[in-house]
Amino acid sequence: MRQPGGRKNLMMKGSRFLLMMLVLFPLALMAQGEKRSRFPGGRCYLFRLTLADKHGTPFSVDHPEAFLSQRAVERRQRQGLSVDSTDLPIAPAYRQLVEAEGVEIVSQSKWQNTLLVKSKRMETLKNLVRLPFVVEGIKVWTSPDSIVRRRPRAHYKTDISLFATLFDNYEGAGYEQMHMLGGDRLHSSGFRGRGIHIAVLDGGFMNADVIPSLQKARLQGFADFVYPRAEDIFKETDHGTMVFSTMAACEPNLFVGTAPDAAYWLLRTEETESETPAEEDYWTAAVEFADSAGVDIISSSLGYHDFNDETMNYRYRELDGKTAFISCSASMLAQKGIVLVSSAGNDGMGTWKKINVPSDAFDILTVGSVSRDLSNAAFSSIGPTTDGRVKPDVMALGNPATVITGRGTISLNIGTSFSTPIVAGLVACLWQALPQKTATEIIELVRQCGNNADCPDNVFGYGIPDFWKAYSLGSAT
Repeated sequence: MRQPGGRKNLMMKGSRFLLMMLVLFPLALMAQGEKRSRFPGGRCYLFRLTLADKHGTPFSVDHPEAFLSQRAVERRQRQGLSVDSTDLPIAPAYRQLVEAEGVEIVSQSKWQNTLLVKSKRMETLKNLVRLPFVVEGIKVWTSPDSIVRRRPRAHYKTDISLFATLFDNYEGAGYEQMHMLGGDRLHSSGFRGRGIHIAVLDGGFMNADVIPSLQKARLQGFADFVYPRAEDIFKETDHGTMVFSTMAACEPNLFVGTAPDAAYWLLRTEETESETPAEEDYWTAAVEFADSAGVDIISSSLGYHDFNDETMNYRYRELDGKTAFISCSASMLAQKGIVLVSSAGNDGMGTWKKINVPSDAFDILTVGSVSRDLSNAAFSSIGPTTDGRVKPDVMALGNPATVITGRGTISLNIGTSFSTPIVAGLVACLWQALPQKTATEIIELVRQCGNNADCPDNVFGYGIPDFWKAYSLGSAT
C-alpha cells in the first residue's frame, strides 16, 4: 500500500497493484539507485475524448464477425446475449477528423466511445473539444521528466524441484489455498479449467514465458496496452507472473494451480512508475480486446483510488459502480458473457480502508483475503459500495498465498492480488463443469456457496466459497 512520504509499496507503486509482500526479493528492484533517462520525445499529454455517437460506422450488429472472433460470438449466443451498439467499433470518420488535429490515437474504447490521444501541446485539448462530435475532453496523463532505464531479465531457476519440497499430495504447495475452496474435489473429478479462456491483466510477466514450471501453461497470446509500450512484457515486473502461477502452474507434488488446463491471455495494462487515470483507459482497452478474443474470465489484481495528481482522486461517494471510467467498463463485462474476478484491495489498514475501483462494479466477483485460520486479513479492503451493495463478494487465502516468482521459485506472498486469481481459476473449473450456465449465474452460484451467504457483510462478503458445493447446486438446477 501507499507508504508515508511516497507512492510505492514494497514492490510496486500506490494502491494500484494491491500487493503486500511477505518477503523482499532482489527482483523487486526499488527505485533507489536505478538509472533514469529522459522521457522519449520530451513532454507530452494524453487526453480522453468522449464521442457523441457512432454515426457513419460501416459496421453492423447483424454482422458481428467483422469485429468479434467466432469464439466471442459463440460465447454470447450460448448465453442468450445479443450484440449491441456498444460493440460497434468507433466511426472511422471521427478517428480521421481527430487525427487531422495533429494528435496520435494511442488507445480507444468502443464500449464507452472514447479515444485516448497524445499531444505535445496542452492547448490542443481546446481544439479537440470544439469538434462537433466530441462531448468531453479531459487530460488523464502527463509524461514524467524521466523514466527508469529498461532492465534486463532477472535470472531464473531452471529446475523448480531443486528449490522446493515434494509433497504427498498432487497439488503440492498449492493444496491449502485450493482445498480451502473445495477446488481439489473439482480437480479430482476432472474439472481443471479445460476449454475455458482466462485473461490476466497486470503490469508485467517477468520470465513467465521461460520459467520451466509454467511451460505447460496453455498460452494463447499476450499484448501490451500501456503507453509507451514496453520493450517486452516478459522483462517487466513479476507481479503478473506470480498471479498467473496461482492458476496455471502444473508441477505435480510441487505446486499445481487452480486452473492448470485453462487457456491464457497475458495482457499488460499497468504502468508501474506512476499512478494516472490513463491506466483506466489501458485496462478498458484490454478487457475489450479480451472480449473480442473470446475470453470467458478476466482476473484483475489492479485497483485505483488515488493518483499522482490528487485533484483526480476518487471519493467514497463515487464507489457506485457507474462513476469511475474503469468501473463503467467492468460493469459491462457480464453483459458480454464474461466473469470478472477483481481484487478488493489492500487498504484495510490504511486511511482509505475501502475497496478500490473497479471492484465497485456491478455483476463481478470482488475478492478479499483471509488467513490460514479463516480470519479476515487485516489489510483486506472492505465495503460496501456507495449504493449499499455488499463488498467484497467472496474471500480466499491471501495471507499468505503460494506463488511462483519471476525467478522460478516457490514463495509465500500476501495480498488480495493473489486470493483473486485463486478464485478466478476455480471459476474456470466450475464453468467447465457447468457449461450451460451464464456469467451472471456463475457469479451468483459462487456467492450462494460462501460460508457467510446467510448473512453477508462488508468484511467477509458472502464468505469463503465452496466450489464443490457450487458445482453440486448448479448441477441440480
